[in-house]
Amino acid sequence: MGSDVKAVFLPTLSVRNGAAAVEFYKKAFDADVLFCLTDPDGGVVAELSIGGVHFLVADESPEHENFSPETLGGNTIRMGLVVPDPDAVAKQAIAAGAEEIYPVADQDYSYRLGRIKDPFGHHWEICRKL
Repeated sequence: MGSDVKAVFLPTLSVRNGAAAVEFYKKAFDADVLFCLTDPDGGVVAELSIGGVHFLVADESPEHENFSPETLGGNTIRMGLVVPDPDAVAKQAIAAGAEEIYPVADQDYSYRLGRIKDPFGHHWEICRKL
């Protein structure tokens, strides 16, 4: 890539129930739905935005080797969500159905950070720089 080309990171979260995941992210993080496609079998692919940062949610598709954390029995990545008030965002996510892994607190590495697990098995580190 040349130095004048701007790259954008666009993660896709594989889930077992895309429609429910979209609703959770709207409630937990005030996500905006930019588009949502539903196939005849009910599978979903959606692009969402949290504060202008985009990500995709898609029902898992084993035939393409896209598995959800629920199928794998764990996850391989943590999503970092940097926000002005991590305490309030973590509380909102927990109220929406997320599980607290550890509470938001000042960390030795200069972040106020806590971790939650969403109902679909994805871990989110909610934080801000100190």
